[in-house]
Order: sequence, then C-alpha cells, then structure tokens
Amino acid sequence: MSYELVLQARTPGAPFEMARVEALLAARPGTVRPDGVREWDLGVGVVEVLPLRDGKKVVGMELRVPLEDREELIREALTEAAGLAHKARLRLFDPQLGEVLEGADTERVVEQYLRTEHYRRTAKPMEITPGLEEAMDRAERANMRGLPSEPMSLSTRMVLFAVGGFTILFFVMRFLTEKLNGE
Repeated sequence: MSYELVLQARTPGAPFEMARVEALLAARPGTVRPDGVREWDLGVGVVEVLPLRDGKKVVGMELRVPLEDREELIREALTEAAGLAHKARLRLFDPQLGEVLEGADTERVVEQYLRTEHYRRTAKPMEITPGLEEAMDRAERANMRGLPSEPMSLSTRMVLFAVGGFTILFFVMRFLTEKLNGE
C-alpha cells in the first residue's frame, strides 16, 4: 500500500507536459525499472513515480509514497514534489484529501498519511471467499470470448417462461387424454 500524490496541469483539461517532468526527474537521484516506473530516491526513502493515464492519454504523474510508521518520508516527499511542481508549472493534488495542496497543508497531509498507515497496520486482512478467485477468472475468460455478460431482459425471460409452461401443459394434457381414452 502507498499514499498517492498527483502532479497535474494547473488548469483542468490542459495538456500535461510529460517531457518537462521527465527532464526534471532525470536530474534527480533515482532509477527507472524495466516496467517503466521511476524510483525517486529522496534520501529518507524511495517514492515510485509513474504516468497517470486516462485511456491512452497521460494526464499527470502519480507519486506513490510507501506507508511507513514515520513521517520523515512523507514530509520529504511533499517538499520535493512541491518543488518539482513549481519548477514544472504544475499543481500537486492529494486524492485522499481531494484537494490541491498548498504549503500550509503539510500537517494535514502528514496526519492523513499517518492515519492511513495506522489503518494498514491494524485493519484485519480481508478474507477471500473460497473459490471466488477461480470464479472471477472464469468470468473474465467468458467475457474475453464474447459471451454475453448482461442478464436477459424481463420480456425475454417472460417469453421463455411462457413457452416452457405451454410445453409442460401440452405434455400433461396429452398424458391425461391418453389415460381417459384408455390407451
């Protein structure tokens, strides 16, 4: 689990200048993994940086701060991310708080980070229903084959029910007629 921060264009809907951000990040310590995720070394810890996409379009950069039981990492990440946002003429957004961050928001972000980290440590792990994973895999394979995933409409179900009912009634009446005629 991690605490996410997002670098995005200052005005909503404006294009995100990925090249500018990549150039600024390349000048900072860190490495790029084979999967394309940049590991930004802040000295007190490492933050993952990856493009945030809406379909195929890059709309921002996501900063994933690992949840740890210390606040130095989130403070350093906020300081560095704010500096990066300023140089790249972007804004820093906190999805957990649902707000664009300003300098005065540091303590609120740290409090939210620590609450999230506390929850990660103390929450009971979710129990997975036996067989659920296999059922989800089968459903995914069925969807990939193009099988219908939506239930039948009410009118279709009613027509099928009526046809089935009349078929059963036909055979029951035929059987009773044969018994009455002595066959």
